[in-house]
Amino acid sequence: MMYRGLILLMTIGILLAAGFSRRFGTSDKLMHCLSDGRPIGLAAAQNLVQAVPAAIAIVRPENQELGELLKAAGMHVMACGAHEKEMADSLAAAVRFSARFAESVDGFVIALADMPFIRPQTIADVAGKLMSGASVVVPAYRGRRGHPVAFAAKFRNNLENLRGDEGARSILKRYQDEIYTLACDDTGILADIDTLSDIGVA
Repeated sequence: MMYRGLILLMTIGILLAAGFSRRFGTSDKLMHCLSDGRPIGLAAAQNLVQAVPAAIAIVRPENQELGELLKAAGMHVMACGAHEKEMADSLAAAVRFSARFAESVDGFVIALADMPFIRPQTIADVAGKLMSGASVVVPAYRGRRGHPVAFAAKFRNNLENLRGDEGARSILKRYQDEIYTLACDDTGILADIDTLSDIGVA
């Protein structure tokens, strides 16, 4: 698989889009449009699709409009179960689902649907670091770690067995000595959207 002249491993992207966005208000955060007219969730999906060989999005079953948008963007879309709506549970479900795709053989790039400002090249660079033997790759801007995070395939079982609302942080804490910190100049890796005032953060 080629991306702008870089040879990437067979890594699969996972877009977490099943959250409740409680701090955003009553409207659907991921369907809220950015200044360029694209919904937040769609922009994040398009960035991920440009950077990895294949990508999965996990959404809430009632969010059919978002699911259709992400499918049209080139993602494999799955709905989380009733018991899989916490971040770790939905991530674990998506990793289990990824076993259907050959692109997941070497690792996973885990991205958040409310972070639409990350450059595709940054995502590709994070994924590409797995090729040099890194087990976990985390991008950092001026020393501050952000997203997305890439995990080598050896962490599949760890990811599949996550539970609760902590996401993959528990794995990062347990394997700190295996983390490769990738310095970058992309402020988008820190720019998550929690409230309406965050729309102009990047």
